[in-house]
Amino acid sequence: MIIFTEENNEEIRLDSYLAGVLNNFSRTKIQNLIKNKLVKINGQEKKSSYILKDGDRIDFELPPDDIVKIEPQNIPLDIIWEDENMLVVNKPAGMLTHPTSLEKENTLVNALLYKFGDNLSDINGEYRRGIVHRLDRNTSGLLMVAKNNSAHEYLAREIKEHKITKKYRTIVNGNYEKDEDTINLPIGRNPKHPHKMAVVEGGKDSITLVKVIERFKDYTYLELTLVTGRTHQIRVHMSHLHHPVFNDTLYGAKQEKVGTEEQVLQSYFLRFTKPFSDEIIELEIEPDEEFKKVLRYIKDRSLKK
Repeated sequence: MIIFTEENNEEIRLDSYLAGVLNNFSRTKIQNLIKNKLVKINGQEKKSSYILKDGDRIDFELPPDDIVKIEPQNIPLDIIWEDENMLVVNKPAGMLTHPTSLEKENTLVNALLYKFGDNLSDINGEYRRGIVHRLDRNTSGLLMVAKNNSAHEYLAREIKEHKITKKYRTIVNGNYEKDEDTINLPIGRNPKHPHKMAVVEGGKDSITLVKVIERFKDYTYLELTLVTGRTHQIRVHMSHLHHPVFNDTLYGAKQEKVGTEEQVLQSYFLRFTKPFSDEIIELEIEPDEEFKKVLRYIKDRSLKK
């Protein structure tokens, strides 16, 4: 059983969602499960094209041979804050948040399973134990993890109602024109490149608050606050405004001489209400070593020009 939660408030088909959750299954195999009445939504049979709604309960039956167990791995975790219901971890750049059909090892979930075992929420299935929201593989920083389903539902609701403050730091190409800015541009799937997102007519409302921290020749150091949380939101907004994130080659940045795990983007600040209490938790981390390396690089370039 899985409870669907709208992490990014995007429409998603039943078969597409299950393809992400049951990573070892092909889309065709999932569609056959649905056709054979082995998948039910809130106790009812639905077509593969059914658009999931927040809170939908997905029940499904799998043959024993098709159940894949994700193995725990002794990978160090940088835990920034923790209580009996949740924790906040500092995920490094280069690490997947959860396993996929191609990669089932060395992800954050593998590390969480080793340390916490069954003491993780399972609302999003075995591949996403504890995961309420995610960061892209090459985005580093603060990520919330739920230890039980009640905390998971609480945090998912807080995210949906925009009650959690998430701030990022990044370096973008070019001189960002305004010291402070509000970007309000709709984001949806890129019609020509389905693996990418884009600013598109009819896309979901997407709002990013921008503040300049420091300007350099050819680059700008920014703080970005997410009002909404669309997939690749910061990267898409910056690219659309012709200020792609440093080394984000997927969204139009050139490959710089200083090597990084693709985009230089860090989730560095979180403000949330501790589950089932009124206590406000604020967490902030320093730039990681990769970010500092890029800062040194652009400062040196600015001094030489």
